[in-house]
Amino acid sequence: MLQVDTTPIWIDSSEQLAELCAHWRRQKAVALDTEFMRSRTFYPQPALLQVGDGECCYLIDNLAIEDLQPLRDLLLDTGVTKIMHSCSEDLETLERLLGAIPEPIFDTQIAAALTGMGAGLGYAATVKELLNIELPKSETRSDWLQRPLSEAQKNYAALDVAWLPLLYGVLIKRLRELERLEWLQEDCTALVSTARNPQPPELYYLRVKGAWRLRGSQLAALQDLCTWREREARLRDMPRNHLLKENVCMNLAQQLPRHMATLAQPGLEGRTLRDLGETLLQIIARAAERQDLPQRLPQPLSRREGEWLKLLRQRVNAVAELEGLPAEILVRKKELEGLLQSARPELQGRLLGWRSKVIGKPLLETLTELRREDVK
Repeated sequence: MLQVDTTPIWIDSSEQLAELCAHWRRQKAVALDTEFMRSRTFYPQPALLQVGDGECCYLIDNLAIEDLQPLRDLLLDTGVTKIMHSCSEDLETLERLLGAIPEPIFDTQIAAALTGMGAGLGYAATVKELLNIELPKSETRSDWLQRPLSEAQKNYAALDVAWLPLLYGVLIKRLRELERLEWLQEDCTALVSTARNPQPPELYYLRVKGAWRLRGSQLAALQDLCTWREREARLRDMPRNHLLKENVCMNLAQQLPRHMATLAQPGLEGRTLRDLGETLLQIIARAAERQDLPQRLPQPLSRREGEWLKLLRQRVNAVAELEGLPAEILVRKKELEGLLQSARPELQGRLLGWRSKVIGKPLLETLTELRREDVK
């Protein structure tokens, strides 16, 4: 095993950063992580960036450094692989700070799953499994925006990147042996694409529990309320539910109130009602006049479809066992439900890539057989 110095090296000047980034850009891969805060804001507040080069661990104080352009250039350098673990929120944080999404990336959590280690394995568990090293968990709820950071915080942050290069070496070897490196690259490319193209505000109503019960003007009102809430939360940089709770949006869409007197309800009262009441009434009124009503959402699976879902899951489990993969990495429940709810099932999204041959086409074959038998 390579010797890694886990002593954190603090970087707080533009000159230091520029020199190091020039050095890192001459390497094939570097480890990358972020620390951020988000309890009271919509967007993550970048507080610290960590880089590991396989020899040392660097903590970059983005709060103190004026010129972060060299770091942005490093992220966009496609000749340098950025090694990360469960990086979805890190990608969002980096985009917020630098206006850039790193590419290419190598997500060690996805890589571990593709080598049969289990879905959603945490960084500490992966390090323990592959390197037999125990990592502390003492600073997981730290205030990373405080300065100066404690020595415990610095040491914890350094360890987040210390072992990523070693994990990368082990996992890339296993993926090549299994002929799954292209699978990993495909999934990491999809992560980057998702980070660059987040769901538009107009589609957030699709996430609301029970939205399938609504139709016509009610569904239009839910869509418009959720769109407004999403845009307003971003504008004010505050959590969605701090602005207006999701269940309030659902209740308003069902009730379609026309007057302030009928608007009040738990979660929409007092100052919140005074501040938002007129705006919400206007949104609901405009939704009632819409001609382009959203299409009604699919209803929950019928009893028969529920039985078919179990059979499809059995097929997934069988393929997962045969391939030595966690079933969760192959297909998600919503993807199975989407196949069942479609009049003409077809492979979409993640099921178009390497999963098409491994699980997508087998699922379509099973579903075709089930429907054929149902007609008899």
